[in-house]
Amino acid sequence: MSITANPATPALTSRLPSVGTTVFTHMSTLAAQHGAVNLGQGFPDFPCDERLVDAVTAAMRAGFNQYPMMTGVPALRQAIAAKITATYGHEYNADTEITVTAGATQALTTAILCCVHPGDEVIIIEPAYDSYEPTVELAGGVPVLVQMTLSEAGYTVPWQKIAAAVTPKTRLLVINTPHNPTGAVLRQADIDALTSIVQGTDILILADEVYEHMVYDGARHESMSRHALLAARSFVVSSFGKTFHVTGWKIGYVAAPASLMTEFRKVHQYNVFSTNAPMQHGIAAYMADPRPWQELPDFYQRKRDLFRAGLAASRFELLPADGTYFQCVRYRGISDLPEVAFAEWLTAEFKVAAIPVAPFYRGGVESGVVRFCFAKQDDTLRLALDRLARV
Repeated sequence: MSITANPATPALTSRLPSVGTTVFTHMSTLAAQHGAVNLGQGFPDFPCDERLVDAVTAAMRAGFNQYPMMTGVPALRQAIAAKITATYGHEYNADTEITVTAGATQALTTAILCCVHPGDEVIIIEPAYDSYEPTVELAGGVPVLVQMTLSEAGYTVPWQKIAAAVTPKTRLLVINTPHNPTGAVLRQADIDALTSIVQGTDILILADEVYEHMVYDGARHESMSRHALLAARSFVVSSFGKTFHVTGWKIGYVAAPASLMTEFRKVHQYNVFSTNAPMQHGIAAYMADPRPWQELPDFYQRKRDLFRAGLAASRFELLPADGTYFQCVRYRGISDLPEVAFAEWLTAEFKVAAIPVAPFYRGGVESGVVRFCFAKQDDTLRLALDRLARV
């Protein structure tokens, strides 16, 4: 039998034919090409607490370098459960209701895969974090998209439209608060509306709460864990990467009732099995001091206020930024370019990178809005503000 010199690779039918390179990759590449201040992708440019690094280093030196338990290091699960109880008043069993994950995106993916069957409908509120819809499609589910309302008061959830989108096939409702990319935060009135929609149904909730400790102006984070009826049907996802300024570590967790967590772990054990051992031990030790997350709202509010004050005299129109470390702005007084083109122009001509909001919608809904990330050193923010003042 003769062997072909250049054998052909068999054709593969894509599971996600509409997915391409993300806008985050595109804008970060463009920022590097132009030497721009990158206020696009959401990660800090400052170091984490040295005590956290020391705790992880100590864990490695102590020999915690092999596979940990599939569910997570017991000390870390216990610390997570204690933190949730102290913060939101809900008690989760650390053994049966908490699982440590390889970042929040893995947690979100696993939650969707464990509960969404082919034909199930999943309500997603747009603009939305870009992993939700593709994961629903991988599970064979049907994304049902409802757009937030945008006004001078910012982005709000149209609960009447959410209620109208519910059908007998609705299996899951994805809630993100504080919200990426808009910075919107759910209030008690939103919780009341959500409760009225799901009460008396079998609808589950996937609560993406990775920015839980970034809520400003004295407001409280309305976690699903804070509300018994919602906690009883929710997978609540959070992220140590966001809370402790270590996004590259990819450590997150899920809290859910035991019956839901049993199904979550069935999928978790086969798509990642376990998560970085020394980092789990290090984080567990570091969590003995609650100040790093208790002080986070004030830390980021100072940066938000610095950034907003600097933009106030510019030609950008500030939208509310009640949570997360993102600031959305309108640019209708500057340009009529589509959002991606405007972000590219801003990066190339003024050396500041932003993220257009349009790609957070299926079909790229244009609102004339871009998103800046203010999780940066003050000097970085001031340099960006100096350049944006010239736009």
